[in-house]
Amino acid sequence: MFKGLKGLFSKNNRDLRKKIYFTLFCLGIFCLGTGITIPWASVVYQELGFLEIFNIMSGGGLQNFSIFALGVSPYITASIITEILQMDIVPYFKDLKEQGYTGRQKINQITRYLGIAIAFFQAYALTAFYMNGLGAIDILKTTLVMVAGTSFCMWMGDQITNKGLGNGQSMLIMAGIIQSMPNIFRGAYSAFITAGTYSSGLGITLFTLFCLIYVIIIVGITWVQLAERRIPIQYSNRTNAAYGAQTNYLPLKINSASVIPVIFASIVTTIPATIAALTKKKAIINFVNNYIVYTSNTGFILYLVLILFFGYFYTFLVMNPTEMSKDLNERGGYIPGIRPGKDTADYISNSLSRLTLVGSLFLIILAAMPILLSKFTNLPSSVTIGGTGILIVVGVAIETYKQLESSLVSRSYSAKRKRLR
Repeated sequence: MFKGLKGLFSKNNRDLRKKIYFTLFCLGIFCLGTGITIPWASVVYQELGFLEIFNIMSGGGLQNFSIFALGVSPYITASIITEILQMDIVPYFKDLKEQGYTGRQKINQITRYLGIAIAFFQAYALTAFYMNGLGAIDILKTTLVMVAGTSFCMWMGDQITNKGLGNGQSMLIMAGIIQSMPNIFRGAYSAFITAGTYSSGLGITLFTLFCLIYVIIIVGITWVQLAERRIPIQYSNRTNAAYGAQTNYLPLKINSASVIPVIFASIVTTIPATIAALTKKKAIINFVNNYIVYTSNTGFILYLVLILFFGYFYTFLVMNPTEMSKDLNERGGYIPGIRPGKDTADYISNSLSRLTLVGSLFLIILAAMPILLSKFTNLPSSVTIGGTGILIVVGVAIETYKQLESSLVSRSYSAKRKRLR
């Protein structure tokens, strides 16, 4: 690792350092924008429900109604929608997917337009729902400012992708989550040490334990994100001698769905609360709060079951075992000891099912920890342990590091070839 960092500061990698500086500059602009509240709007003091995860992604900008209140969350929502539509649901999107680079460009364009449309409806609904005191003109102005902020974030994300380091949209989300993390430790320090609830020694011990648990969670998430099962693959038209006796693998990640199941489960369990609030009927509101919202006992169980369901649903939607078996067969590949075709698809499906169970259970633990902490402790709501925000940060950090490492290795290899010549 230190050798790689040493290579980063060499004269040959000056352009790579410029990419890093450009990325940090854009992230700084994003963090600055999340602190600028729309002048005629106000801070939201009530619970955001399923929108809390988007508030975390925007660095708390949604709670403050900042100019970057929505961040790139509408674009992420649009990306999920278009990705699902490509899975044999809409033939037009499937055809675009199979067209290669041209099709991907068209899908990206549709995703951006859809993201802006979603941003408009989200901004209008949020402003009308949370800002009851605003007039029609102010609601429209707030909506346009939020949509403009999202459009700027999408553009800045594209600039990071093209001129900076890593995936721009993911980097902005990671920056928003990291920006909100100091408040967690500040709140924990205040609750354990300065609030006077505990004795000095016990408070320091509890705060140290809190930080240690956080580190353990980060290490566990890193392990899960990197863990994968490698199914050996052989090709009938290749020999081991021709490829240096290297073994080919079909990698299957433990958590292929990433944070998507938690987002879907949060939306499903909290939409009834939003609808109940709009009806303003006390009986409906009490029923939803007592049985459906994930802070209740039955709602909490429903929330965890939905995470497990969406974990399987999204994983098998994105990684279709039948398509994987067909693609493997077309390239002349096969799994040793497994017949091509249906047997291969069943083998991949069984392996993916077992891995998804482990990955979904891990997601359930991460999603349940903040809720259980708020239920059984008197800590402020800003102090949480676990949560999907860390999962996003670790995942983006790993992918960015891999990109940086790959760039350094390729440059080092090219430099050695030039010296040999």
